[in-house]
Amino acid sequence: MRERNPIETNAAVGHHGEPNLRRPLTLIRTEPVASGIQNQTAAAGASRRQAMNAGAARIAGVTYPPIVQVSEADRRRVIATIVAAFVNDPVERWLFPELADYEARFGEFVAAFAGEAFERDGVWRLGDFDAVALWLAPGARVDETAITEVLTDAVASEQHEDMFSVLEQMDRAHPTFEHWYLPWLGVVAGAQGKGLGGQLLEHGLARVDQSHLPAFLETPNPRTIAFYERQGFVVTAESQSGDCPPVTSMLREAR
Repeated sequence: MRERNPIETNAAVGHHGEPNLRRPLTLIRTEPVASGIQNQTAAAGASRRQAMNAGAARIAGVTYPPIVQVSEADRRRVIATIVAAFVNDPVERWLFPELADYEARFGEFVAAFAGEAFERDGVWRLGDFDAVALWLAPGARVDETAITEVLTDAVASEQHEDMFSVLEQMDRAHPTFEHWYLPWLGVVAGAQGKGLGGQLLEHGLARVDQSHLPAFLETPNPRTIAFYERQGFVVTAESQSGDCPPVTSMLREAR
């Protein structure tokens, strides 16, 4: 995605009437997606990782704050950043149209979809939690029970048919081969437009490339597609039903 308000990805999956949040549970070891660029820019990748590990990077003369791994102790601050970053997101606000409901319940959804990201060392921040990224490594799981409960309880019943239809489409589009998954990437409003989301994404992809596996995400805002395409992602599917805004699935091949 390009830097937008907010920079993000999010996802949930399920079946009409009874969500089936099975994607992180069905990561089957198969041949990775074929890639014609596995040997591309190896030296550049190593230099990028070195810059990340040094805690800062310079792009176009701008010095960024260090990228810091986040522990379980700061879970609430990470969730607060995502909630703040997504407050104007079309899909999230379709699910939670009232601001009070969004502020009260969306954090539960974020926490459930963070799953084992904290336990698997997959959470990173820039600055004073100005931007955060949560990655699920191959085999890591979301809290499917909590996701089902939040969506069923917090989203208006008249929206369930469209919501579960979209989630079922997303389920079908989600890879079954081994991959990294990026459920959340967010930048608070006051820090947007400064390249923080791009820095966090590049940092995460450097780790992904060390495993030579694909990366997958979904974005609910078409404006973010070009941003992800610049990092090597391609559109693989679009999920949409009724009044629910579309959600775009994107895959980056193994490198």
